[in-house]
Amino acid sequence: MQKLLKYVLLIVGLIVFSFSFSHAQTAKKYIQKHSNTVAALSAEYGIPVSIITAVSIIESGAGKSRNCKLLKNHFGVKGKNNLLKTKGIKSAYKQYTTDEDSFKDFCRIISRKKYYAKLKGNEDYQLWINAMANAKYSTKPTLWKKEVLKGINTYKKYSKSTTEE
Repeated sequence: MQKLLKYVLLIVGLIVFSFSFSHAQTAKKYIQKHSNTVAALSAEYGIPVSIITAVSIIESGAGKSRNCKLLKNHFGVKGKNNLLKTKGIKSAYKQYTTDEDSFKDFCRIISRKKYYAKLKGNEDYQLWINAMANAKYSTKPTLWKKEVLKGINTYKKYSKSTTEE
Protein backbone atom coordinates (compact mmCIF):
# COMPACT_ATOMS: atom_id res chain seq x y z
CA MET A 1 0.00 0.00 0.00
CA GLN A 2 2.80 2.46 0.88
CA LYS A 3 4.60 1.58 -2.34
CA LEU A 4 1.48 2.37 -4.33
CA LEU A 5 1.02 5.68 -2.51
CA LYS A 6 4.65 6.66 -3.19
CA TYR A 7 4.21 5.74 -6.86
CA VAL A 8 1.01 7.80 -7.17
CA LEU A 9 2.64 10.79 -5.46
CA LEU A 10 5.64 10.51 -7.79
CA ILE A 11 3.38 10.48 -10.86
CA VAL A 12 1.35 13.45 -9.59
CA GLY A 13 4.55 15.35 -8.84
CA LEU A 14 5.89 14.72 -12.34
CA ILE A 15 2.64 15.88 -13.91
CA VAL A 16 2.60 19.09 -11.85
CA PHE A 17 6.27 19.74 -12.64
CA SER A 18 5.81 19.18 -16.38
CA PHE A 19 2.73 21.42 -16.45
CA SER A 20 4.48 24.29 -14.66
CA PHE A 21 7.59 23.86 -16.81
CA SER A 22 5.44 23.92 -19.95
CA HIS A 23 3.57 27.04 -18.77
CA ALA A 24 6.85 28.78 -17.94
CA GLN A 25 8.20 28.00 -21.41
CA THR A 26 5.01 29.32 -23.02
CA ALA A 27 5.21 32.53 -21.00
CA LYS A 28 8.89 33.03 -21.84
CA LYS A 29 8.14 32.67 -25.56
CA TYR A 30 5.23 35.09 -25.19
CA ILE A 31 7.45 37.64 -23.42
CA GLN A 32 10.13 37.32 -26.07
CA LYS A 33 7.61 37.64 -28.92
CA HIS A 34 6.19 40.91 -27.58
CA SER A 35 9.27 42.40 -25.90
CA ASN A 36 10.02 44.97 -28.63
CA THR A 37 6.43 46.21 -28.68
CA VAL A 38 6.31 46.40 -24.89
CA ALA A 39 9.64 48.25 -24.67
CA ALA A 40 8.57 50.81 -27.29
CA LEU A 41 5.21 51.42 -25.61
CA SER A 42 6.82 51.64 -22.18
CA ALA A 43 9.12 54.37 -23.47
CA GLU A 44 6.27 56.19 -25.24
CA TYR A 45 3.70 56.05 -22.43
CA GLY A 46 5.91 55.87 -19.32
CA ILE A 47 4.26 52.66 -18.11
CA PRO A 48 6.76 50.12 -16.72
CA VAL A 49 7.64 47.13 -18.91
CA SER A 50 6.84 44.95 -15.89
CA ILE A 51 3.25 46.20 -15.74
CA ILE A 52 2.51 45.85 -19.45
CA THR A 53 4.13 42.42 -19.59
CA ALA A 54 2.63 40.94 -16.42
CA VAL A 55 -0.88 42.22 -17.09
CA SER A 56 -0.81 40.85 -20.64
CA ILE A 57 0.41 37.44 -19.42
CA ILE A 58 -2.34 37.27 -16.79
CA GLU A 59 -5.14 38.56 -19.02
CA SER A 60 -4.23 36.49 -22.09
CA GLY A 61 -2.94 33.32 -20.46
CA ALA A 62 0.42 34.07 -22.08
CA GLY A 63 -1.29 34.28 -25.46
CA LYS A 64 -3.29 31.06 -25.05
CA SER A 65 -6.71 32.48 -24.09
CA ARG A 66 -9.63 32.29 -26.47
CA ASN A 67 -9.87 36.09 -26.63
CA CYS A 68 -6.21 36.37 -27.48
CA LYS A 69 -6.34 33.71 -30.19
CA LEU A 70 -9.61 34.80 -31.81
CA LEU A 71 -9.55 38.55 -31.23
CA LYS A 72 -5.86 39.40 -30.69
CA ASN A 73 -7.08 40.85 -27.37
CA HIS A 74 -4.29 40.51 -24.81
CA PHE A 75 -5.91 42.54 -22.01
CA GLY A 76 -9.58 41.55 -21.79
CA VAL A 77 -10.72 44.90 -23.18
CA LYS A 78 -14.44 44.96 -23.88
CA GLY A 79 -15.75 46.30 -27.17
CA LYS A 80 -16.91 45.45 -30.67
CA ASN A 81 -15.88 42.46 -32.74
CA ASN A 82 -17.10 40.57 -35.78
CA LEU A 83 -16.98 37.03 -34.36
CA LEU A 84 -20.73 36.56 -34.61
CA LYS A 85 -20.61 37.23 -38.36
CA THR A 86 -17.42 35.33 -39.11
CA LYS A 87 -17.55 32.39 -36.69
CA GLY A 88 -21.01 32.45 -35.12
CA ILE A 89 -19.52 33.21 -31.70
CA LYS A 90 -20.97 35.92 -29.48
CA SER A 91 -18.38 37.85 -27.48
CA ALA A 92 -18.30 41.12 -25.55
CA TYR A 93 -14.57 41.60 -26.09
CA LYS A 94 -12.91 43.97 -28.51
CA GLN A 95 -11.25 42.64 -31.65
CA TYR A 96 -7.91 43.98 -32.86
CA THR A 97 -6.26 43.72 -36.24
CA THR A 98 -2.82 43.04 -34.75
CA ASP A 99 -1.34 42.07 -31.40
CA GLU A 100 0.43 45.44 -31.32
CA ASP A 101 -2.92 47.25 -31.61
CA SER A 102 -4.09 45.48 -28.44
CA PHE A 103 -0.95 46.52 -26.53
CA LYS A 104 -1.27 50.13 -27.78
CA ASP A 105 -4.94 50.28 -26.80
CA PHE A 106 -4.12 49.04 -23.28
CA CYS A 107 -1.54 51.82 -22.90
CA ARG A 108 -4.00 54.42 -24.26
CA ILE A 109 -6.66 53.22 -21.80
CA ILE A 110 -4.24 53.40 -18.87
CA SER A 111 -2.99 56.84 -19.95
CA ARG A 112 -6.52 58.25 -19.56
CA LYS A 113 -6.83 57.20 -15.90
CA LYS A 114 -6.52 59.70 -13.04
CA TYR A 115 -3.53 57.94 -11.46
CA TYR A 116 -1.57 57.96 -14.73
CA ALA A 117 -0.38 61.57 -14.49
CA LYS A 118 1.14 60.93 -11.05
CA LEU A 119 2.80 57.65 -12.05
CA LYS A 120 3.91 58.30 -15.64
CA GLY A 121 7.62 57.49 -15.87
CA ASN A 122 7.71 55.94 -12.40
CA GLU A 123 9.16 52.41 -12.55
CA ASP A 124 7.79 51.28 -9.18
CA TYR A 125 5.50 48.43 -10.22
CA GLN A 126 3.97 48.20 -6.73
CA LEU A 127 2.63 51.74 -7.02
CA TRP A 128 1.18 50.97 -10.45
CA ILE A 129 -0.44 47.73 -9.31
CA ASN A 130 -2.01 49.38 -6.27
CA ALA A 131 -3.25 52.37 -8.28
CA MET A 132 -4.76 50.15 -10.97
CA ALA A 133 -6.43 47.89 -8.41
CA ASN A 134 -7.80 50.87 -6.45
CA ALA A 135 -9.17 52.32 -9.70
CA LYS A 136 -11.05 49.03 -10.28
CA TYR A 137 -8.98 47.82 -13.24
CA SER A 138 -10.15 44.36 -12.21
CA THR A 139 -13.43 43.20 -10.72
CA LYS A 140 -11.36 41.10 -8.28
CA PRO A 141 -8.58 43.50 -7.27
CA THR A 142 -7.02 41.40 -4.50
CA LEU A 143 -6.65 38.33 -6.70
CA TRP A 144 -5.57 40.44 -9.67
CA LYS A 145 -2.82 42.15 -7.63
CA LYS A 146 -1.58 38.78 -6.39
CA GLU A 147 -1.48 37.34 -9.93
CA VAL A 148 0.28 40.35 -11.45
CA LEU A 149 2.90 40.36 -8.68
CA LYS A 150 3.39 36.64 -9.19
CA GLY A 151 3.88 37.26 -12.93
CA ILE A 152 6.45 39.98 -12.31
CA ASN A 153 8.36 37.85 -9.81
CA THR A 154 8.15 34.61 -11.78
CA TYR A 155 9.36 36.07 -15.05
CA LYS A 156 11.81 38.53 -13.47
CA LYS A 157 10.16 41.52 -15.12
CA TYR A 158 11.23 43.98 -12.44
CA SER A 159 11.31 47.65 -12.91
CA LYS A 160 11.78 48.49 -9.28
CA SER A 161 9.72 48.68 -6.19
CA THR A 162 10.43 51.12 -3.43
CA THR A 163 7.69 49.57 -1.30
CA GLU A 164 9.56 46.26 -1.02
CA GLU A 165 12.70 45.68 1.06
